[in-house]
Amino acid sequence: MPRAKTEAKDEARSEAPASRRLGPRPLALHLAVAALTWQSSRNAWPTWNGGSLPWKDEAAAAALRRALEKVDPDAFAKALDGAVRARSLQLLRGIQAYQRHPYRRDLTDPAALWQGGTTRLLDYGRTGSKSSGSKRGRKGPVLLFVPSLINRAYILDLAADCSLVRDFAARGFRPLLVDWDRPGPEERRFSLTDYIAGRLEAALDAALALDDGPVVAVGYCMGGLLALALAQRRPRDLAGLVLMATPYDFHAGGAAQARALSRATLGFGPAMDLLGELPVDAIQALFALLDPQLVVRKFLSFGRLDPANAKAAAFVALEDWLNDGVPLAAPVARECLQGWYGENTPARKTWRIAGRPVDPSRVALPTLCLLPGQDRIVPPASAQALAEAIPGADSLAPPIGHIGMIVSGGARE
Repeated sequence: MPRAKTEAKDEARSEAPASRRLGPRPLALHLAVAALTWQSSRNAWPTWNGGSLPWKDEAAAAALRRALEKVDPDAFAKALDGAVRARSLQLLRGIQAYQRHPYRRDLTDPAALWQGGTTRLLDYGRTGSKSSGSKRGRKGPVLLFVPSLINRAYILDLAADCSLVRDFAARGFRPLLVDWDRPGPEERRFSLTDYIAGRLEAALDAALALDDGPVVAVGYCMGGLLALALAQRRPRDLAGLVLMATPYDFHAGGAAQARALSRATLGFGPAMDLLGELPVDAIQALFALLDPQLVVRKFLSFGRLDPANAKAAAFVALEDWLNDGVPLAAPVARECLQGWYGENTPARKTWRIAGRPVDPSRVALPTLCLLPGQDRIVPPASAQALAEAIPGADSLAPPIGHIGMIVSGGARE
């Protein structure tokens, strides 16, 4: 190929837009939920207009009848069709605006202090200040951050101006972040014992080898339960424990819903047997059952935002993380979704790591539990049960949400 044509082709490639996002995942499910929900109103209208639609709340039904007494049925049906179409278009525009948004996360991971398989221990000790990576000038201990196995670890390092670990580094701590990454061939056979007694303890050993002062384990969401088990196994090697939005009593605030999620997992059994993991879209679909309309509401609202607005960029950053999930090793998926959600094994003290029950009453470390008051992912009652089970644990209940406690405008405070 002539040089001029080659250079032109390279220039065109460099100016080509980044690939469009595929989320919100699984997209087909969210579109189907919206379509079926809105179309059900249209489908119910002929029955309602005939007076035979049953209502649980007869007072509400009577009020609606009075409001519609003088409304022309054909005109109302036409208006209803228009409303369904308008809302569908609004949702599609919101999704399209997200998929085409120019934001891309541009942070670079720091050097790994240790690595085992697909698991890395990222050292943020020198990202915040010149003195934060050494004892001299430091104000706080080494913090071993333990995130969930389901989502990417970078929720704790989402953006330059929205990073929990970088903020702690700037304040004089030495944050170390466990990055589980997606399971490889070895990890697909892992149980939670392999992750905790194997990988997490090895990460703790690497932190201790720094000889850089006391180590405090900080667990977030599912990672809090992993950190809890670590604290019970290695109490002499930890100076404290922080549990952020950590579930414990999985039947508090909705046992039927938790069991339904567990039963739904059984349908993915053949796929897990074949693949050795529970795929990302399957995980997203299962947790969508907890609030089927959540994604629809979010993208209806996003469609009304100015794409150039900082709020829009923050939304896209968070959604990119949510849609960048990782699969769960099949044994871990069964242990969590069937054991934790279905049988409530943590609260019943039948969840075992390396043969020993995980019992919060045996944790003798200074412990702080953060219980977001507006958490819809981990019901506050579920996290509160853990705070009450750990002797002498302190707790704080900020008026904030599950993910908001990490990335919202009020998170730093």
